[in-house]
Amino acid sequence: MKDRLSGKLDLTRLFDGDPASLLSSLDWRGEDVAREGELLCALIGSPRIAGDDLPETGGPVASAGQIIEIWRMRGPDLTARLHGSYALAIVDARRACAYLAVDRFAIETLCYRSDGRTLSFSDRADCVDGRSGEFDRQAIFDYLYFHMIPAPRTVFREVRRLPAAHAVLVDRHGTHEQRHWPLEFVESRRPRFADAREQFRELIRDSVIEATAGDQRVGAFLSGGTDSSTVAGMLCQVSGTAAPAFSIGFAAEGYDEMAYARLAAKHFGCRHHEYYVTPDDLVTSIPAVAAHHDQPFGNSSALPAYYCAKMASDEGCTRILAGDGGDELFGGNSRYAMQRFFDFYHALPAGLRRVIEPACADGSPIRRIPLLRQASGYVRHSRIPMPDRLQSYNLLMQLAPAKVLEPEFLAAVDQIEPVEHMRSTWNVCQASSLINRMLAYDWRYTLADSDLPKIRGAAQMAGIPVAYPLLSDRLTDFSMSLPPDWKLRRFKLRWFFKEALRGFLPEAIITKQKKGFGLPFGVWTARTPALRELAADSLNQLAGRGIVRADFVATLIDEHLRAHPGYYGEMIWILTILEQWFRAQESAATRN
Repeated sequence: MKDRLSGKLDLTRLFDGDPASLLSSLDWRGEDVAREGELLCALIGSPRIAGDDLPETGGPVASAGQIIEIWRMRGPDLTARLHGSYALAIVDARRACAYLAVDRFAIETLCYRSDGRTLSFSDRADCVDGRSGEFDRQAIFDYLYFHMIPAPRTVFREVRRLPAAHAVLVDRHGTHEQRHWPLEFVESRRPRFADAREQFRELIRDSVIEATAGDQRVGAFLSGGTDSSTVAGMLCQVSGTAAPAFSIGFAAEGYDEMAYARLAAKHFGCRHHEYYVTPDDLVTSIPAVAAHHDQPFGNSSALPAYYCAKMASDEGCTRILAGDGGDELFGGNSRYAMQRFFDFYHALPAGLRRVIEPACADGSPIRRIPLLRQASGYVRHSRIPMPDRLQSYNLLMQLAPAKVLEPEFLAAVDQIEPVEHMRSTWNVCQASSLINRMLAYDWRYTLADSDLPKIRGAAQMAGIPVAYPLLSDRLTDFSMSLPPDWKLRRFKLRWFFKEALRGFLPEAIITKQKKGFGLPFGVWTARTPALRELAADSLNQLAGRGIVRADFVATLIDEHLRAHPGYYGEMIWILTILEQWFRAQESAATRN
């Protein structure tokens, strides 16, 4: 796969040589590249400039030349003045430094390698120049744990991915990564609901207008949930036309939400397009979807998202809008209510907890009584601190790493590192409310490292740009200033979002439970010989790589899948994708 932003820089020449001749010899690539005197900038995305004392952009999107001008004025404080989606690279010969940065949510991504002599970067980890190709076993373990590889690791040992809202400065003193956007929630503000509702609706409208600027035919993903329905409905409203909307269905009980998508399309007057993904589509597309990503990526919704984006591209759309972000900005994921339920335990007096907890320990007689066993389970689970509690039912840990992974592989990794990574992420946000800390946590793991790469990859495969109106900086800032109980009111998810859009969204969509583009992979694999054969071949080949135990693979396919296809199908999916990604890398190496 080709990258969109890339470059290489000889740091020795930058620090001790002739910087002017160095700049003239650089071959940096991007959607926009500018050189002015001692500065060179390459960027992708749609950055926007904020600040009264800064130059006018002359349009909705800042150019590389304008970013150079801000750099001259602000230096590394540049990112405090940028909004929107972007990844950028700057070399400053006068200051003898290089600077890389990505936006708040890593809508655009950037990977780099620096060894003190050379700096190379790309928006794809597998395109960073100079990498050896040696895989990082810890990153592979992280993939099996999270079903993706959280930044800053990548699957390649020498390559790092910039986390969301981060920049890296490379100068004579070394390489310095830093967060450029602080997670500061305003939790004491109590606005009037009517005023907040009006502002919220206006911000959504403005964000959709901004996301569609310059494109003649814009469509929208439409799952039938509140987020995608809001974006699709607002697109129809601001365009004044029956905007095209695209939905994916599955002929599998419990997975299909097409009825809600049709309801939203009819309500807003969208020109609705539907496609039902089949098991044969999975057999055909799994290798291609796995190969497209720059490292193993196990979000199973990537495949239906690709078919949805492909519909939009085939229909002639020049851009597609996604509804991602609403859950994570306004409190819409079911685990938020679940964790509040568990957190109630900590409101009990400490003396009472000291009496209760011994009775819930292993071996306690009350654990033999069904109802009391359930209550003791609540206590045991509640005692686990956040954020560890969020991974209490982690699939890999439930199956037991020693039973899943080869001993030699397991001995080479740190099984505690994913937990430490989560704790570090959790502690970055200092909000006092549980809901805001969970939101900030999900901005890293759910959005930046999972959902956005899923949609970005699907759209790139289909050859169509994508935008995320609900992740605009102004909507994000607005969400961070809302009272915490407007996001999660008792156990009611996204209370403000739904109440503010009552009368705009159909009532049935406001009250429904969201599922999205969940994929019935396990169910279909158990029933479809060709899909089962693809999975079995992939897992057996993977077992020969010294990662996964062969006896676990045999039991997983022959016994577990048949008994619990929904549960064990997830593990088969991430292992299948891992093997298919390895094969794609080997094929690419052979061609090159």
